[in-house]
Amino acid sequence: MSKCYSSVIVLAAVLVLAVPAIGSAQNAAAPPAYRPGLGDLMTMTVQPRHIKLAVAGRERNWSYAAYELHQLEEAFDRVARNWPTWRSVPIAEMMTSLTKEPMAALAEAIKSADASRFGTAFGRLTETCNTCHQGANSGMIVIRVPDNSPFSDQDFRPVQR
Repeated sequence: MSKCYSSVIVLAAVLVLAVPAIGSAQNAAAPPAYRPGLGDLMTMTVQPRHIKLAVAGRERNWSYAAYELHQLEEAFDRVARNWPTWRSVPIAEMMTSLTKEPMAALAEAIKSADASRFGTAFGRLTETCNTCHQGANSGMIVIRVPDNSPFSDQDFRPVQR
C-alpha cells in the first residue's frame, strides 16, 4: 500500500472518531433557552404596540389600528404564557380579566371607524394597564396615552390609493 493512501485512511479514521465527540461537546455547552423577563416583554412587545395603536387611531388609519390591536393582543398572550404568575401575582389572570372589555371596545371603535369611541376605549385600556401595575405591586410604572410617536421612520397616516 502506498504511503499516501495509508495517510488518507488514517486521517479518515481520525475524523470518523472525532466528529461524534465534537457534536457531544457542542450539545453539552449549549446555553439554556432565553426566557425574557416580565419587564423585558412589556418593554419590547406591549409598550410599542400600545404606542402604535394610539398613533394609528389618532391618524384614523383604521386598517392599521386593527392590525396593531391584534399585535397587542398577541403581545399580551406572550406575556401571560411566559409569566402566568410573577412574585405570586396572577399576571395571566389579571391581564385577561382586565383587558377583555377595553380590547373589545377598541375593536368595535375601529370597526366603526369612530375616532371619539376609539379615544375613550384607548383611555380605558391605558387605565387598565395602570390598574394591573398597581395590582402587581408595580404602581410606580404609570402608562399614559402617548402624545407623539417615537417611531419617526413610520408614517401612520392611511395609505391613499
